[in-house]
Amino acid sequence: MTGHRMGVRRTVTAAVVSLAALTVTSGTAAHADDDIGSLSAQEIVDRSRDAFLSVDSLHLTTRGDLGRADSPMTLDLVLDRDGNCAGGVDLGDDEGSVKIIKRGDTVWLKPDSAFWKNQVPIGGSAFEAILDGRYMKGSATDPRLRTVSEACDLDTFRKLVTDNAKSGAGRGTLVKGEETELAGSPVIPVVRTTGDRTLTLYVATEGKPYPVRLTVKGPSADAVVGFSAFDRPVPAATPSADESVDVSALLGRTTSPV
Repeated sequence: MTGHRMGVRRTVTAAVVSLAALTVTSGTAAHADDDIGSLSAQEIVDRSRDAFLSVDSLHLTTRGDLGRADSPMTLDLVLDRDGNCAGGVDLGDDEGSVKIIKRGDTVWLKPDSAFWKNQVPIGGSAFEAILDGRYMKGSATDPRLRTVSEACDLDTFRKLVTDNAKSGAGRGTLVKGEETELAGSPVIPVVRTTGDRTLTLYVATEGKPYPVRLTVKGPSADAVVGFSAFDRPVPAATPSADESVDVSALLGRTTSPV
């Protein structure tokens, strides 16, 4: 299952690096009571970056091609700074999907039939038969599951945003657009053009200036990243013992590679 694990990691990383490319720090601070719409483009993305870095949890979605390996795929994860997450990934083109749950030091994965058929052509049907609709369960430190665990940790991506902002990774033309609405909520777009890639960040103008949508367009990328449910807890429900099979026990029942 190496391809799936790395695909999740790369997709989440690509989404957050794309956000980071817009949020190069300007070295100036805006006051908390400032009207977001009255600020400059750079001040808006600075405020948006700070709001993003302040959250303890969020809902992250991606769809389309972010210009990385294993794209396009659809990702839907609720994740927090304690490393908990719940959601799933769809590889697209009927290549399969996987449900993902992580709570504390334990990870559960539930691939569908299309995943086993397309991603594990040798032995996949045997794994599917053994699982019989149950989750694979393993330790977050298991090397076979580690990249999924990393993708579930919001702190990993907060660091990416911080590091990219400090390095100036998002240089390019930055332009503030006209205020508009997304899903009935007021936002203001900020556009950065770097080479042949255009990134548009939509920032909430009411309440905290959270980034709520990011679009990425270019010759090798056409994707939408959504951010929502800020500071709402990750669902705490986990599969029961009857709904799970330990990944080590699963591997011990077949010699086929995962």
